[in-house]
Amino acid sequence: MSTPVAAGTLSASSPAASRVRARRWRRRLSALGESAPATVGIVIVLSWVGLALVAPLIAPYPPNANDMTALANTTPSKAHWLGTDQLGRDLLSRILWGARPVLVIAPLAVLGAAALGSLLGLAAGYYGRWVDLTITRACDIVLSFPVIILYMIILAHFGSSAWNIIGVLTLTKAPIIARIVRGMTLDLREREYVAAAKMRGESALYIMLVEILPNARGPLVVDMCLRTGYNVIIIGALGFLGIGLPPPDPDWGGMVKDTYGLMMVWPHMALFPCAAISSLVVGFNLLAVGLRELGLRD
Repeated sequence: MSTPVAAGTLSASSPAASRVRARRWRRRLSALGESAPATVGIVIVLSWVGLALVAPLIAPYPPNANDMTALANTTPSKAHWLGTDQLGRDLLSRILWGARPVLVIAPLAVLGAAALGSLLGLAAGYYGRWVDLTITRACDIVLSFPVIILYMIILAHFGSSAWNIIGVLTLTKAPIIARIVRGMTLDLREREYVAAAKMRGESALYIMLVEILPNARGPLVVDMCLRTGYNVIIIGALGFLGIGLPPPDPDWGGMVKDTYGLMMVWPHMALFPCAAISSLVVGFNLLAVGLRELGLRD
């Protein structure tokens, strides 16, 4: 006589489990729209994404165009709504164009770190023993370095292109995600659906990617939102230190650096780029708060 299988022990790859996941996603999306922090965060992030996409169409000036007539008065005016920098470049145009690299580099670096960190964390948590020890020690070594110094060394050697910044952010964030995934894998590998997959003869790679990882995605997605916000701050810090995107490309952190020493005279030159960085970080953090509330509700 067959024994009914509890919903919690369904294989992640079974049709019934797929239907359950689909219903959960619909319920979560509905609940996400009811979360005030998540709604505000989504509006802020999507607003910046929209502005970045249409920057070539709505920016009043090219980002590197110099208006020599504005040098006498760089403060906000009818011609330059947010004013200009010390070279006569329109701040609004440079902020709009500067959103584009930030919204490419920060999420791509998080996705790269999540992919690498998840693989390392799954392997460490699933296999244990020397695999766990090796991966854990390697992560500890990377995390033991002061990150800013590590960024400066790597970017000074390889150059501060967008792809190099993505690479160094991926390298330094992957160990953190690996620790999170490892901890969840240690718990999930003892679940009944994992034991059932082993009895079916599924490979270790299949079990890790299909049975374990989908059940660990909740905390992982929340952390990815937070990491994206952190990356926005780091990208700004790299630009301020002079190792961000090479000039004259618009870079929010670089815009603040360019006005260093002029802030007491023309504070708007640093205020508006800092406000752009802060608003985007707040957007990702609020989205993470909403996702965390959703996870606790589940």
